[in-house]
Amino acid sequence: MYNGLVHLHSALRWVILILLIICLIQAFTKNEKIAKTSLWLLISSHIMLLLGLFQYFNSEAVGFHMAERLGGFGNVMKDSFARFWVVEHISAMILAIILITMARGRAKKLKFGLAMWMYIIALILILAAVPWPFREGIGRPWFPGM
Repeated sequence: MYNGLVHLHSALRWVILILLIICLIQAFTKNEKIAKTSLWLLISSHIMLLLGLFQYFNSEAVGFHMAERLGGFGNVMKDSFARFWVVEHISAMILAIILITMARGRAKKLKFGLAMWMYIIALILILAAVPWPFREGIGRPWFPGM
């Protein structure tokens, strides 16, 4: 079951990235369909958050238990692999989801400029915190399980 949740978490990143880019384009072009698209983005990102938090607190390989295994957060900060999985990934993703949530409120009220900037910052945070395959030491496959 845990392996399936990891694969779902990894696959859902593509849904979020696609919806985020669509919302950005809709905000830029002032398309009123952003109200519906931003809702799907909000739902997807919150499901992703729940899956990620489950993994963070239940995985022996990454997350909270890694900090315990390494003897605390001081040792985590010295190890780039551990720092990414224990601190950087979760922090950036939570910030991105907060921005997506705030942007959804603006998009619903058709305040395109504010929504667009929040979506841009969220996209940058997500792209920086995803363990892309080309990232040495922390990379994950493009499509896990395939």
